[in-house]
Amino acid sequence: MNGPRPARPSVVALGGGHGLAITLSAVSKYAGEVTAVVSGADDGGSSGRLRKSWAGPAPGDVRRCLLALAAPGPDEQAWAEALDYRFRGGELDGHSLGNLVLVALSETTGDFAGAVARVAELLGARARVLPATSVAVVLCAEQDGPIGGGTETQLVGQVKVAHAPGRLRRVWVDPPNPPVPDAVLEAIAAADQVVIGPGSLFTSVLAVCAVPGIRQALSARSGGRVYVCNVGHQIGETGGFDADDHLAALSDHGVVVDAVVCDPDAPVGGLSTAAARTARAGAAVQVATATLLAADGHSHDPRRLAPVLERLAGS
Repeated sequence: MNGPRPARPSVVALGGGHGLAITLSAVSKYAGEVTAVVSGADDGGSSGRLRKSWAGPAPGDVRRCLLALAAPGPDEQAWAEALDYRFRGGELDGHSLGNLVLVALSETTGDFAGAVARVAELLGARARVLPATSVAVVLCAEQDGPIGGGTETQLVGQVKVAHAPGRLRRVWVDPPNPPVPDAVLEAIAAADQVVIGPGSLFTSVLAVCAVPGIRQALSARSGGRVYVCNVGHQIGETGGFDADDHLAALSDHGVVVDAVVCDPDAPVGGLSTAAARTARAGAAVQVATATLLAADGHSHDPRRLAPVLERLAGS
């Protein structure tokens, strides 16, 4: 006689942009409850223009995440296509309709997280989407050497950080300790697994994990923290980084992980034994290696990533 089916794990995914969408596609194949915590530090394109006159978190990465989670039904897909529409010409040139809707709902309801929830419901999103902070934040960074011919080493704004002319040393957000929605902290504390990355290390992953409230919530966990290392280099942000460098950057920012997923045959490579042994104040991290590259040769294939994360969720 067969026993009851084991409960599917609850998973929180942290990050932003294309990398977070890949993670969500992967974890949705094995997880029960899924929560996405999305960076709101974007200051480029439509989001950057909106932030000049609006004080809330950047809507761009949140919008991308919501669209990636839209249900497959014709109504939901019609809404997804409309919200992904980008205007051409006139005063709205370059703006995404989804960004405008999120800002408008935030203004009429007084709550950005509530606006995200309403759009998620409209799209039949298969996961909960939460902004990493309740207020707008600016991503700042310090690089190893001076910028240009001057003496300044600091960069302000996600776009500038992403195109840093030198090797980045650290990033932080301004204001330095922004409020984090209670739902984010509760989700991180209660989840069976927290997946960090893949994605832009400094402008997506650490833009979320370096927020003090989120970093502290991660540190308070007793396990289940998984970092998915990038498979490719990102020129201007992590050019020349290997997997050891990625893990070292997390450690330098006080981000604790229990396991690292990497593809040793990808351009970034695998984690060295020494790095794995010393990554967490002398405590070894679990290293899971697999072929993860997608057909494009520079991103993860969620179908390959899913079974790796599922095994770690059960370990």
